[in-house]
Amino acid sequence: MDILEWLKVLLLGIVEGVTEWLPISSTGHMILIEELIHLNVSDEFMEMFRVVIQLGAILAVVVLYFGKLWPFTTPSKGWIKKDTWLLWFKVLAAVLPAAIIGLPFDDKLDAMFYNYQTVAVTLIVYGVLFIILENRNKGKNPRVKTFSQLSFSMAFFIGAFQVLALIPGTSRSGATILGAMLLGLSRPLAAEFSFFLGIPVMFGASLLKLVKFGFAFTGTEIAILLVGMVTAFVISILAIRFLMGYIRRNDFKVFGYYRIILGILVLTYFILLG
Repeated sequence: MDILEWLKVLLLGIVEGVTEWLPISSTGHMILIEELIHLNVSDEFMEMFRVVIQLGAILAVVVLYFGKLWPFTTPSKGWIKKDTWLLWFKVLAAVLPAAIIGLPFDDKLDAMFYNYQTVAVTLIVYGVLFIILENRNKGKNPRVKTFSQLSFSMAFFIGAFQVLALIPGTSRSGATILGAMLLGLSRPLAAEFSFFLGIPVMFGASLLKLVKFGFAFTGTEIAILLVGMVTAFVISILAIRFLMGYIRRNDFKVFGYYRIILGILVLTYFILLG
């Protein structure tokens, strides 16, 4: 591959790293960016690449939050971190709705809705919902500020909101953060739980795509995957740190406005193109 193709891989990794964690839809941005640049690979490899580079993004969460996520401690403290085990059980409870609905219907939903019309509409709709929710919550104190206050039923219902992200353009982080805030979680807690919820979901999705594609990669294909994942990893660390710092001082409305503007631009671009 020439240098231009590698620059395309880097750009796709950057887009994935930024948009996976900000509630602005990584799929929506990928559809748009792939209209502007075309990586010189097969359609089957590209479909798998979009999902597998998420491994780099999710590893950024593991690295940044390792202290909160690692469930074991020193022998003097009894080996087990009970609060961390409880957190993981809540994450698993939240994964159930997406696992039950997503596994059988993921490919069918992609075939039906992986298009610019759906992405544009969902970008706008959820952008409006973010603005409405933030206006409704203005001046109110969140009821749930720590993971110990997060109940299993709340975790399950947040996971139910994640099912909405099966529709392209919704944003997995956007759907789960909206659901969490509707249930009374603080913005930082909603964002962190969304990050943690992505670990089993994205690892599982990547594994399924790899199994479906097969493991007979060429040397170039392996290099493309590694460059994409490493880029997504580095950019994800920066994006997560930015988001957590931003929402401790601000609300999510700016992301709502961004989604609305992007949705209008997507519609306009494809209508003029057609």
